[in-house]
Amino acid sequence: MDKEIIFEDDQIRVIFLKGTSNELVFSFGDLITRAKGNSINAEKSLHKYDFNVIGIMPKQKSWFPEQSMLAMFEQIQSWIAPFATRIAYGGSMGGYAAIKYSNLLNVQRVVAMVPQFSIDPTDVEDPRYNMFYQPELNSHMRVQLGDVAPSREYIIIYDPYYAADRAHVECLKPLLPSAKYLHLPYTNHDAIAVLASSALVHDLIRHPFDAGYFYQSMRKVKKNSKFYYRKVIENLLPRHPSALGKILKNNDLMLDGQFFDAKQKQVILRELLRNKQVDQQDLSKLGIEVTMPQEKRSILRDRFGHGLVFNVISQKLESYAASAIALNHKFLIPVYAKGNGLVQIVWNDQALIVVMNDRQMMKLIRTEEAVPVGHHPLLMKKYSDYYALAYKAQYLSTDEFGATSMAEDLHSDGQFVAQPEGQI
Repeated sequence: MDKEIIFEDDQIRVIFLKGTSNELVFSFGDLITRAKGNSINAEKSLHKYDFNVIGIMPKQKSWFPEQSMLAMFEQIQSWIAPFATRIAYGGSMGGYAAIKYSNLLNVQRVVAMVPQFSIDPTDVEDPRYNMFYQPELNSHMRVQLGDVAPSREYIIIYDPYYAADRAHVECLKPLLPSAKYLHLPYTNHDAIAVLASSALVHDLIRHPFDAGYFYQSMRKVKKNSKFYYRKVIENLLPRHPSALGKILKNNDLMLDGQFFDAKQKQVILRELLRNKQVDQQDLSKLGIEVTMPQEKRSILRDRFGHGLVFNVISQKLESYAASAIALNHKFLIPVYAKGNGLVQIVWNDQALIVVMNDRQMMKLIRTEEAVPVGHHPLLMKKYSDYYALAYKAQYLSTDEFGATSMAEDLHSDGQFVAQPEGQI
């Protein structure tokens, strides 16, 4: 690649990437893609189509201060003068700059994903970015009428259901009455990651605006974006739990085991198991591999009427309603009431002991295995009217949602009654 740094100060670094295109693309970086060497925002996609590019990369979280941009503009005249067709491209902080400096750079098209109107708290209250506002650098930094022109084409991509970004777009609308808006629902502020595609970048820069065409192109990218499905699941699950099962059934996802964090995974698993939307193939799509256990019957009941089980997917003791256990018996293994002794389950006809460390991380070990360093077996204690599960001097208890925790004292939440599974 033929690249050269053509301007630099304390706030920005500007790199020219030589190509063969008639267009010149101003590619603005964001908070994540700040200046690093001579890298340019969206460089791989832009170089693939051999665009001439000026990459304007922020060195600080300072939203492209006007004095830096004016100084840059004076110095790069010889680089931009040969290009009559110019496009500004960027997301978030870069999307703001693409709009803010569209008149200065005399661009014909602006592609701005989830842009800001301002980070000045007196303009827009936004705790995500107000902290970066510096009066000495950003005074009067909001997008103003003098920054934009109706003759320029503005394409703005955002999630209309995400209030934080929608507030900025609503401020921009009066200034950009002819702007075109493309909606990317349920992605929050992550349009840049979801729409990472060389072909789509090419179309956004070159293709005449056609909403139907662009939505079709965006759908193709989304369908192959693991990040998109993660955002959709995060947003839809609390409100439309049945949607997750449909997503898994209708899409060929193949996520790795680290795709969801532990908290996300636990919420997803509980919802799938509660509504029996899952089979082993679906779990594999989510990056969750599990060996199928044998079905067993004996169980302990907590004070909410739920059965105590070991969830072999989340690797935790939890409690579930009888219907959920019956429907998901391959994943939810009952804890048997066997008097005083170690807490264990039977999986694939093999007895396994439940051990835990001080961070309440549980795991299963075979009865003949050495206990891992830092772990201790959970003990089952039999009292006259109930059973209790103990770890050191703490007792396991459950809440109404089936989650378990450890308490210093033994209360009713930690008392379990032995009862045949079918009677729970």
